[in-house]
Amino acid sequence: MTDLVRLDAVTKQYESAGPPALDHVDLVVAEGEAVAVMGPSGSGKSTLLNLVAGLDRPTSGSVSVGGTVLNKLSETALAKHRRTGIGIIFQFFHLLDELTARENVVLPAQLAGTGRKAALARADELLDSLGLASRAGAFPAKLSGGERQRVAVARALINRPRLLLADEPTGAVDAAAGQQVMELLRDINRSGQTILLVTHDPELARRCATRIVEVRDGHLRERVAA
Repeated sequence: MTDLVRLDAVTKQYESAGPPALDHVDLVVAEGEAVAVMGPSGSGKSTLLNLVAGLDRPTSGSVSVGGTVLNKLSETALAKHRRTGIGIIFQFFHLLDELTARENVVLPAQLAGTGRKAALARADELLDSLGLASRAGAFPAKLSGGERQRVAVARALINRPRLLLADEPTGAVDAAAGQQVMELLRDINRSGQTILLVTHDPELARRCATRIVEVRDGHLRERVAA
């Protein structure tokens, strides 16, 4: 399998004093894998995800996605890379309240330069596949937590990213919706989508990941998924 994500000797230091958030971390995620990053609060797992997303830069070391070294890119180039190469699912959805579900999904495609007709067709295809065709015209306030998270998944996938990042994707939904999100992520990975997810939920990691990485005090330790 081709390596899609590579971290080489990555250190992230937020303050001049105190231990680094990440300390000389090495990680490889192959194309088609689903890797779960686990660890207690403050362990560095969200920092790792932000570095792979290009939302933060390492203090030292190298972060590459799809062969592109992110820490060598300008802010403009990073933004373009995120729009076209990376999809992100956030814990708290981050949907725009004044836009319908369909409009929320379409927005990243339009920002990436996709024509409106093609973007709408792709959005409708995704919403239908996620069981949300009848909710496409609803505003986020009228959607359940599980529905909002599925809209967020559709939004993350609309530009056909090589890499899907998920930050605590079941953290803001109830147990039933959480089960739906788990099944959805598992199905997406089985279709060939590479996923890197951060979670404190061992069931999510067990059900959705092909590999689990634990972060503690800025260091990585791999273990076999149960």
